[in-house]
Amino acid sequence: MKEANEIFEGVKAAYKGLDDKLAKDIKVLEIKDISPIADYFIIASGTNSNQIKAMADSVEEALYKAGFRLNHSEGMQTGSWILLDFSDIIVHLFNEEDRNFYNLERIWGDAKEVAPDDLK
Repeated sequence: MKEANEIFEGVKAAYKGLDDKLAKDIKVLEIKDISPIADYFIIASGTNSNQIKAMADSVEEALYKAGFRLNHSEGMQTGSWILLDFSDIIVHLFNEEDRNFYNLERIWGDAKEVAPDDLK
């Protein structure tokens, strides 16, 4: 089990990996006080399936280097919604249409949003 500061360093690494691939509208939601499934959700958009897959690869590499292992992934074939589960951190990568449709930010509206300045 990772300590809170290790997990947050992983979140920062994932954020940088997404930012490096020009992900759009990156949101980090702290859910540890409202759900047992993870400590953080990271949600971001890409403009096409190739970019979204590159974002997923970048996050996986960044978190691997930070000591996290990918437990499960879904959506790599289609590239319209990719889910990456690293236990404490769950990453959702969408095309804009699917992101608007599923609207995870609304569903998880009770979560605390982490300010981008805290992630750099």
